[in-house]
Amino acid sequence: IRDRLNQALVPGVTVLNVYNDGRKIRDLALLECQVTLEYDSGVPADAQASINALFARESLILEKRSKNGITQQDIIPMIKKLEIAPLEERVLRLSVRVCCQNPSLNPMQLHEAVCVYLPQWKPDFARCERLEIYDADEKVFR
Repeated sequence: IRDRLNQALVPGVTVLNVYNDGRKIRDLALLECQVTLEYDSGVPADAQASINALFARESLILEKRSKNGITQQDIIPMIKKLEIAPLEERVLRLSVRVCCQNPSLNPMQLHEAVCVYLPQWKPDFARCERLEIYDADEKVFR
């Protein structure tokens, strides 16, 4: 099944596993991912500390498109875990666990927060890798 799915999907998307007898989607709660921030000229000296302080705030409001137009959303309550580490001289990696349902936080909003609140540390490129999903008890969702 996995090989047939990989042939039928969008280029660049790979099916790693197929699970039978899965759980209800409503049981999804958390997403583990990595947001990578790349700086062409190297990570600025104070960028890591500034980004860490940004996500340590009690509140961090971003605009979000919703069915009813643009709304404001505090993303801090949806960040359950966040660690920032240099990957190499040009790259910072944010390892995060965020809410992914009711409410949900698109991990790329972390990049957006850096761009909006710390424009001097805006990366030249950003990408997100989704690694694992969990239920509300932080057990791997299958």
